[in-house]
Amino acid sequence: MINYNNKIFRTIKNTENGETSSETIFEYKQVNNILTSEYSGGKIKYGQLIGIVDEVGNIEMRYHQINMKDEIMTGICKSKPEILENGKIRLHEIWEWTSSDYSSGESIIEEI
Repeated sequence: MINYNNKIFRTIKNTENGETSSETIFEYKQVNNILTSEYSGGKIKYGQLIGIVDEVGNIEMRYHQINMKDEIMTGICKSKPEILENGKIRLHEIWEWTSSDYSSGESIIEEI
């Protein structure tokens, strides 16, 4: 299992209907297979996520965040890890809003 504890990620790609950007920083914590994160930056004032990490490092998560319009946004996400040549982790994410317009998208975040 990949351990994400104390790893910091930044968004490197997102679909247009997403709110994270290169200014968004995620600070991951992990205990056993439970993953949590606080994040902020760009269009997001504050966000939190909670998820479960499987035996190969895939993450199933739920998130909620407050954007710069003071809207509470919620969603679900599945992330698949890729280990880069430099040993850093890149996460390929498929997500869907469970609030607002209920649209879906794809993003990539990378360990910094």
